[in-house]
Amino acid sequence: MQKAKVAALAGVAMLGAIVPVRGIAADPPAAAAPAEKTPTLAQRFGRREDVSAISLSPDGKHVVFIAPGRGTETYAMVMDVATHDITPVVRQDGKPLGFASCGWSSNARIVCTLAGVAFDHIPPIPYWRTIAFDMDGKNPTYIGRRPGMEAQRVMQFDGRIIDWMQGDGSILIAREYVPEAYTGYTSNGDDGLGVDRVDTVTGKASSIERPSKAVSSYIADGQGNVRIRAGDEADDQGMLNGATDYLYRAAGDRRWKKFSRTKPGTNDFTPLAVDGTRDLAYAVKSLDGRDALYSVALDGSFKAELLVSHPEVDVDGVVKIGRRGRVIGAAYTTDRHQVEYFDPEYKKLAASFARALPQTPLISFLGASADEQRLLIFAGSDTDAGHYYIYDKATHHLDELMEARSALFGLPMAPMKSVSFKAADGTVIPAYLTLPLGGAGKGLPTIVMPHGGPSYRDEWGFDWLVQFFAQRGFAVLQPEYRGSSGYGDAFYAHNGFRSWQTAMGDIADAGRWLVKEGIADPSKLAIVGWSYGGYAALQANVTEPSLFKAIVAIAPVTDLGMVKSEAYGYTNSWLVARDIGSGDIVSQGSPARHADRIQAPVLMFHGDHDLNVAVAESKAMDSALRRAGKRSTLVIFPGLDHQLDDSDARAKLLDQSDTFLRTTLHM
Repeated sequence: MQKAKVAALAGVAMLGAIVPVRGIAADPPAAAAPAEKTPTLAQRFGRREDVSAISLSPDGKHVVFIAPGRGTETYAMVMDVATHDITPVVRQDGKPLGFASCGWSSNARIVCTLAGVAFDHIPPIPYWRTIAFDMDGKNPTYIGRRPGMEAQRVMQFDGRIIDWMQGDGSILIAREYVPEAYTGYTSNGDDGLGVDRVDTVTGKASSIERPSKAVSSYIADGQGNVRIRAGDEADDQGMLNGATDYLYRAAGDRRWKKFSRTKPGTNDFTPLAVDGTRDLAYAVKSLDGRDALYSVALDGSFKAELLVSHPEVDVDGVVKIGRRGRVIGAAYTTDRHQVEYFDPEYKKLAASFARALPQTPLISFLGASADEQRLLIFAGSDTDAGHYYIYDKATHHLDELMEARSALFGLPMAPMKSVSFKAADGTVIPAYLTLPLGGAGKGLPTIVMPHGGPSYRDEWGFDWLVQFFAQRGFAVLQPEYRGSSGYGDAFYAHNGFRSWQTAMGDIADAGRWLVKEGIADPSKLAIVGWSYGGYAALQANVTEPSLFKAIVAIAPVTDLGMVKSEAYGYTNSWLVARDIGSGDIVSQGSPARHADRIQAPVLMFHGDHDLNVAVAESKAMDSALRRAGKRSTLVIFPGLDHQLDDSDARAKLLDQSDTFLRTTLHM
C-alpha cells in the first residue's frame, strides 16, 4: 500500500554526513560479494539492482547513477562514457538518509536528493534533503532551505528541482519556507512553497516565486519560467480533502489564471508538463471512463486538443527528453508498455533500437545531452533485467554502458506471457503467467501473486520475485484484479480496499482458473504478495480458506482500522479514511480480525522502519493467528523500510520463502 505521509507537526534533523569516497576500486561497491565463493540463487536475485536514477551530463561525457552498497548504503557513482571507468564519489549509510535521485547542474557539478524517515519524531515522517557536489565528490554544498532553530514546524521536503536549466550550474528548485519565531514575535514570516534559482556551487539563491502556503507544487516550462502551480485544498487544521486547484500563467504575464480544479467525482484536466516553446500544457482528463492526454493552449484561449487515448486503458504519463523536459510522446500499458511518439525523430529512433535489440524490446529514452546529440537509453524485457546504452547521433553508434543486474549474468530466465480469465461474474481479468523453464506446464506448484497498491498494476517485464520462484520450479500468475489502476474508472471500482470483496473474488478466481486449466496442482497452490498484495494473500484466505495451501505476506496490511489509525497526525488522514471506508468494510475486510478462518500456514516479513504499513500490523496478525492455533512465522528486519532495501535481507526473504513453500506444499 502507498500512502502520502505529510506531517502537520514539527521537528526533524537536518542532514546526515555527506561522505566523499576515497581509495575505492572502480567496481561498484554493491553487496555483490558474499562470503561464499559462489552466491546462492537467493543471493543473486536478492541483490539490489546495480543501477538506479541514472542521468547524463550536459556534454554527454559522463553519467551519474545510484548503486547499492552493503546493508542500507547507497553510493553516487560516476562513469566516464568513453572509457567506462566507474568511480564511487559519495556514500550515504541509509541511517536514515540514502540517495533517491541525482542529476547534473553542469558538466562538473552533481545535485542529489537524499530521502529518509525520522522515526524519532511522533508521528514518524519522511523527509528530503538536497545537496550538490563536484563530480569527484568534493566541495559539497547543501542547497535546500535550512530551517532555523526556532522553526515553527517541520521542514520535510526542502527542495524539488523543477528545471535543470542548460547546464550552467544553476537550477530552478521549489523550496519550502518555514517561519521562525522568537520570544513571541515572528522574525521571518516567509511561509510555504516558493521557487528559487540556485547556484549549485555557492548555494546562493534568488527568488523566482515568493513562498505561498496555498501552493503544493509548481511546473516550469523548460525555459526557466514557472507556468503552472497547484494548491491542495485543506481545512483550518491543514487536513487535505482531495481537491486540487491548478493555476497557469500566459507567457510574459505574472497574473495567475484558473487552469482546472480536480476532486473526487469531477472530470477536469490534471496538468503533467508544460512546453514553453509551443506555449501549451500537457494534461490528462477522463474520456469515456479512461484517462486521455490533451494539449491545452496557455495563450488565454485554453484551446484543448486530444492527443492520445485508448479504448481499453488509461494514458499513464508523458515521455520527456533533454534538459528542458521536452515532451516527445505519451505512455500507456495494454498487455505491454507502449509509447506513442509525437516527435518523428524519436519515433524513428525507437523503432530502430527495437529492431537492433530484438531480445530487449522495452526501449526507454532516459536522458540526453544538452544538444540532444547523445542519448541515454535503457532496453529490457521479461527475461532480461536490462542494459544501459549511449547512442551518438553523429556516428550512429550504440554503446552499452552496463547491465541493470550483473549478478544474474548468464542465468536463463522464464518468459512471461499475457493471459486472461473470467471472474465469477463474467468480467475478463487480465493477468501475466510465467512458467518455469523446462517444465511440462501442467500440474505445477503454482503461486498467485497479486500486486501491491492497490492503485497499481503489473506490467510485462523483468520481475525479480517472479523470476526467482520460476527458477525454483513454480508457475507464477499475476492477476490484474479489479481495483488495479490503468484500466479505467469502472475497473478501478472504488479501489481494492473499499471494493475488497470484488478484488478478493478476482484473486480467488485466478487460483481456480489455474487449477481448471491444469496448470496448477491444487494441492500445491500458494499465494504470495507484498504490501496490498500481502493483504490480499491473507484476506483471500479468509474468504476462501481451502483454496490456497500456503501464504507468504511481505509488509502486509492486516487491519483496515489500524491503517486509518496510522494516518492520524498526518495531513492526509481524511483521505486515507475515505479510501479505506468504514463499517462492515473495515470489520469484515481485516484479516487480523478473522484469523480463525485461515487454514493455510502463514509466513510474514516486515521491516520495523516501514512508514507505508506499520510493522504493528504484521505483529497483530501473527498474534491473532497464534491465538487461533494457526501456524504463523513473522520475520522482522530491524531498520528496514517498506521496500526492504538491503540485499542480504532480500536474499533471506527469498531463501526462507522458498524453504517454507517447498516444505508446506510437500515438494
